[in-house]
Amino acid sequence: MAILGLIVFFVSRHTGNPVDLFLGPDVTAEDVARVTRVLGLDQPLYTQLRIFLAGLIRGDFGISFRTRRPVWELVMERLPTSLVLVIESVIFALVIGVYLGVMAAKCKGTWVDTISRLIAVFGMAAPPFWIGMILMQVFSAKLGILPAIGMKGPLSHLLPVLTLGFFVMAGFMRLVRSSMLEVLDSEFAKMARIKGVSERKVTWVHCLRNSLLSVITFAGLYIALLLTGAVVVEVVFAWPGVGLLAYQAVQSRDYNLMQGIMIILGAIVVGISLFIDIIYAVLDPRVRRGF
Repeated sequence: MAILGLIVFFVSRHTGNPVDLFLGPDVTAEDVARVTRVLGLDQPLYTQLRIFLAGLIRGDFGISFRTRRPVWELVMERLPTSLVLVIESVIFALVIGVYLGVMAAKCKGTWVDTISRLIAVFGMAAPPFWIGMILMQVFSAKLGILPAIGMKGPLSHLLPVLTLGFFVMAGFMRLVRSSMLEVLDSEFAKMARIKGVSERKVTWVHCLRNSLLSVITFAGLYIALLLTGAVVVEVVFAWPGVGLLAYQAVQSRDYNLMQGIMIILGAIVVGISLFIDIIYAVLDPRVRRGF
């Protein structure tokens, strides 16, 4: 986290001087000096770094330049909204992606497999902001059945969730398909069929359960990536989450807010990765035995 803090500190300083945004063109040198002093930017860079690291140890991310409110408070206000979007997107991606992956494996070489793989390739290749704008154009501008921006009720969740979850759904589908192709022809699956277990139960219980170990790891990583990478989707749909807050922080060159957002999201990513490792060890005995 200390290395992340150093990187964020120095990178944020390369976005420009925030004083230039707070003052108009007709300002005096005294005005510039006064605002610089108020923002704490009149001190040497090493002093600013020392103050930042000391606050980081205490869990104090400073005051936002733009709103003059504590950074921690601002991020905690927006974080639940981002978590709702990410969790809904992952649930959508899991349900659709796992189902399509299983069907593609079961119907290998058929039109079902071909269409599923085309969807996966499109989902992995298409930029999320482009998908979002297409969905807005069709369902909001043309049909007028879904709200385009903001968080104005259950229907306003659909377009952002579809946009953010489509990429993850494609990844889940490809991963489940490849895992299921291996497991469907395994010895234990053949043995289950010989014992008279129905093909439906072999596929959706025995084989799918063994294929989901890799999916769980993939899901955990993507929850973290979606949380940190939802900036584009939140900006496109004006979704009031941490991603939109980060975009606003960059626009206003709010050093403290940028630093706080990156550190908090970095800590969440590390926490999620650790949690997924623990879950994986619980589900797979080989991990606990050191294999």
